[in-house]
Order: sequence, then structure tokens, then C-alpha cells
Amino acid sequence: MNAVLYEVCDNVATLTLNRPESLNAVNPAMIDALLAASSRAASDAAVRAVIVRGAGEHFMAGGDLKWFREQTDLPAQASRSRFEELIEGVHASVLNFKRMNKPVIAAVHGAVAGFGLSLMLAADLVLASDNAYFTLAYSNIALSPDGGATWSLPRQVGLKQAMEIALLGERFDVSRARELGLVNRVVPRDDLEAETLKLARRLATGPSTALAHTKALLNQSFDNSLEAQLHAEQMSFVDCATKPDFAEGLTGFFEKRKPVYNKN
Repeated sequence: MNAVLYEVCDNVATLTLNRPESLNAVNPAMIDALLAASSRAASDAAVRAVIVRGAGEHFMAGGDLKWFREQTDLPAQASRSRFEELIEGVHASVLNFKRMNKPVIAAVHGAVAGFGLSLMLAADLVLASDNAYFTLAYSNIALSPDGGATWSLPRQVGLKQAMEIALLGERFDVSRARELGLVNRVVPRDDLEAETLKLARRLATGPSTALAHTKALLNQSFDNSLEAQLHAEQMSFVDCATKPDFAEGLTGFFEKRKPVYNKN
């Protein structure tokens, strides 16, 4: 069984975490598959939006604790090497999602724990079902977070809230997640798939160059001075303005019709 399913339809790539019997918990096979699938989505010019979802009743319950425990029975150096390899794959996958020049949507339901929360934070937009619940969880088993959580959380919720979520490892519901700004929209569980696909198709039919530049500008803004960000905006604006999509957007506006993008 493939640990991550990959499907493309209407220029939308859907990556489905596919270990439902283990609540989609992370083990080496899943990370290898996630890295391959995210790399494939990033490099495929026909893909203009990406969905990450979980099979079964949960998005992801974090790491596979059975696999973790097996590693702790190994000699120290062998155990260290196994964990280093796992986290290298985890981080390479996160970088793929953050750096790909197309929007990434996480559709989450049920448990969103450990790396599941880190992976959700790596997405550009998050749709959550009304039964979703969240916990960073690492501190509960004497681990520090991975998957970029310590980078994303302070930027999204502020340092004090990030400290509370990370240090206490407490579970919180979807209403709290929405209040903290961790999710964009909350929908009924039965509507999650349809609403996510609707949003992904909207993005996939949008102006791909403009969306890619916008994603990059927002992501780099935290590390740039105002002057550097203004320069980056200028370069991006001019690049977009010289693409066919811009002319089509103007034509659609003046002709009072919906533009048909991605001609460039």
C-alpha cells in the first residue's frame, strides 16, 4: 500500500496521507513517499494548486510511536542515525511545500497532532472540519518539535501563544484554532472534501505567476527589511505586468467577463 497517494485532476494535485490504520502516523515509508509526492507536485508544470489531506478518520496523529520505540532499542549511534534520516526527510518535504511556486491547501479533520500540525502549518491555506482537534504533543513524550513548527507557530500566533502550545502540549479544538488564526475556514466534516476541491480549483484557474509571486513575497517578508521587501515587490510586479495573464485580466475587466488565465 502506498503511504501517500498522488492524483492530479483539473490541474490540482491531491496528496493523501494513506496509513489510516495508524492514524496516518509518520514512519520512514510515509516520509519517503511524502517527499517524492511533494517533489513531483512542485516540478509538474501542469499542477497549479496542491491539496494535502488524510485518509480515514484523521489527518495525522504525529509520529509512529511504535517505530520510535523500536529505534530506542538500537545502539545509540544507530538510533541517532535513524532519527536523523527521518527528520531530514521531514524537513525536505516541508521545504518543498513552502518553496513550491503554487498554493498548497491542507484539508484537516480529526486528529492534527505532532508533525500533523507542523505539516498543516507549512500549507498556505487551511480548511478544517468541525471535528478537527489539535496538539503539538512533542513535549508529552519528551521531544522538541520538528517540521518547522518552531518557525511557523511564532509567526502565526505570536511568541507567547506559541510557547503555550509547544511547552504544554495541550489539545485544543477547531474553534480555538480558528481564533488563533491557524485555520482559514471551518466546514462540516461531510463538506470538507468538496469545499477544499472548490477552493483548489479556484486557485488553479487563477493567474499562476501572480499567485506564485504573492506566496513568495509573503513568505520572505518576515526576514526582509522594508527596503528589501519593496524592491522584491517591484521586481515581482513588473514581472507579472509583462505576462499575458495581466493583459487577459485587464481585458476581462473591461469586457465585464471572468478572465481566462494561465495563457503564459
